Amino acid sequence: MLTVFGTGMAMGLSLIMAIGAQNAFVLRQGLRGEHVLAVCLVCAVSDAVLIAAGVAGFARIAAALPWIEPAMRYGGAAFLVWYGLRSVRAAMSAGGALRVSGDGARVPLAPVLATCLALTWLNPHVYLDTVVLLGAISTRFPGAEPVFAAGAMTASFVFFFALGYGARWLRPVFARPGAWRMFEAAIALVMFAIAFKLVWI
Repeated sequence: MLTVFGTGMAMGLSLIMAIGAQNAFVLRQGLRGEHVLAVCLVCAVSDAVLIAAGVAGFARIAAALPWIEPAMRYGGAAFLVWYGLRSVRAAMSAGGALRVSGDGARVPLAPVLATCLALTWLNPHVYLDTVVLLGAISTRFPGAEPVFAAGAMTASFVFFFALGYGARWLRPVFARPGAWRMFEAAIALVMFAIAFKLVWI
């Protein structure tokens, strides 16, 4: 069982560590020191729900409803473009660039969680990794699928909390307006690239 749990954790980490919209958002919130606990919990719990659905066979249900995939792709791409444009505006704003050091008004919890949920649940890549891939791999362990799922879920919790709270060590670097603008510009590029890929896959 420990081997199955370890396999699930290793597979979960290998899939989640890729740079994406969700990870970029968690890193950004960690650098700003805003609602880090809530954001990490939302991401980790969402992953856990999707992993459980994948192991339970949700992929077969999704396959029976072909309209879900294109709706998610185009809806997710539109949201990522909008979020990328916000990052472009932040990169061009001197005032916004200084907020990493604690200046400026804190963003309320509700819009932060709404953005976090959208980046998670409107991103088809999240479903591909959690529901499809991890769900398929779990079938290699008949009778021990829940153990595999528990390992993958643990990987999500460890990664998101490490990313969110570990970001504070980078704050001295991003306290400089130039570095923060470059970070926002990089986020915009990631969002635009993922949106383009979603539309043209």
